[in-house]
Amino acid sequence: MATVRSDRAPAATDVIERFDPLERAVHWTTAACFVILMATGAVLYIGQLEVIVGNREIVRTIHVYTGLFLAVPLIAGVLLRRGRLLRRDLGRLSRFGPGERSWFRPGEARRAIRLGKFNPGQKVNAMFLGSAIFVMLGTGSIMHWFAPFPDDIRTGATFVHDWWAFGIWISVTGHIFLATNDSEALRGMTRGVVTRAWARSKRPRWYAAVVGDPEDQESS
Repeated sequence: MATVRSDRAPAATDVIERFDPLERAVHWTTAACFVILMATGAVLYIGQLEVIVGNREIVRTIHVYTGLFLAVPLIAGVLLRRGRLLRRDLGRLSRFGPGERSWFRPGEARRAIRLGKFNPGQKVNAMFLGSAIFVMLGTGSIMHWFAPFPDDIRTGATFVHDWWAFGIWISVTGHIFLATNDSEALRGMTRGVVTRAWARSKRPRWYAAVVGDPEDQESS
């Protein structure tokens, strides 16, 4: 269970731990890898950028080895003994709570939902990006070490890799936009804590779990 702490810097209100140091390290390391992959992938895919940047082989090498490393932070975090909260949050991200599918319908139905730690949009985004890590690793490996594979497999891998890359650009860009427009949620991932008021208002079922209300709390 998350711990309650106090933090007087932003305001004279109590704060609640939302993400522990390991979760934040996994998130930011993985995010950095995605940014590097998106940037180097754009250079490799768009001829005009390649002309500007040059050094195609260096860019390709960075792209390949960053891709190979992409899954390492998440896997290591899950396997570590200190990864208990990360494993719990991955469980939360992998399933929808009571009535949460109504969140995708704007209006009164969305406002009536008592959300847990993550909203359904965050869950869908996490499922997509989690799947993308392994899809891109598999297809990228075929594209780079192509010799053992027939032409149809290589062509299919390239097609899938390119279209998933397009989806990743949309997903990551949207994630950044939404995160930067909710300063309290962003503080949860940068400093690890959010205010009690934000948690009670935006994530009431998770807040109930933190404070130990057995009548109205998110299952772990």
